[in-house]
Amino acid sequence: MKKLLILSMLFAAFLLIPETAEAQCSMCRAVLESEGDQSTAKGINDGILYLMIFPYLLIGGIGYFIYRTWKRREKEEA
Repeated sequence: MKKLLILSMLFAAFLLIPETAEAQCSMCRAVLESEGDQSTAKGINDGILYLMIFPYLLIGGIGYFIYRTWKRREKEEA
């Protein structure tokens, strides 16, 4: 239970500080910044970051399910 609380707090901290991450490739950034509109580049960057969250959530959920199943089988064998 303590590990789950720590992981939840760590996950929440990463969600609250996405501004430090740069998700755009260098070509996308150069094209968007050459247009002169910084808000468009920032919007594209934020969109990429939000789209990146879902694969990690899916993989984490599948990993947790496998871990829980493995622990349950271990208890049944003992």
